[in-house]
Amino acid sequence: MSDEYARPGTTLAPGGTVTVVLHKSRDRKVRYPATVERDDGVHAVVRAPWAGPPVRDFGFVRFESGDVFTEHYWRDRWFSVKEVRGPEGALKGWYCDVTRPAAVAPDTLSTWDLELDLWVSPDRSAVLRLDEDEFAESGLPENDPETAGRARHALDELERLAREGGFGALLD
Repeated sequence: MSDEYARPGTTLAPGGTVTVVLHKSRDRKVRYPATVERDDGVHAVVRAPWAGPPVRDFGFVRFESGDVFTEHYWRDRWFSVKEVRGPEGALKGWYCDVTRPAAVAPDTLSTWDLELDLWVSPDRSAVLRLDEDEFAESGLPENDPETAGRARHALDELERLAREGGFGALLD
């Protein structure tokens, strides 16, 4: 992780704009602007419109222009949770990324994607572990077993939370 992001004590000001940077495999990055909802120095919450293609159909959910993501990041947890709502405000569900803990600079919030994801439907009837094949193919389990173990543990924790009552307490 770059020292530029490792500034202890940096908090984001509510109402301000921040650039979210998701570091992906093969040196790819996804960048998009978001509005800061709150940040207590450990848990940062931002809101952003869907930043992908006009429509992305996963089969179990469809993300499209007008969708709004309320994104929760932690500096001490190995995941992020994104509440997804349609343009009219209807809850579509929660998309969870297994990542390294978030790093925050004055105008940037960065995470490093570890390939594992979890989808949770609004009624929690569908809790889907995603991209385990991509995780295996990433080489992380062989090249960095400690990080791979943390990633698997984070996915297990997310699934347990989703099945045992949802993310309510975690996201407050």
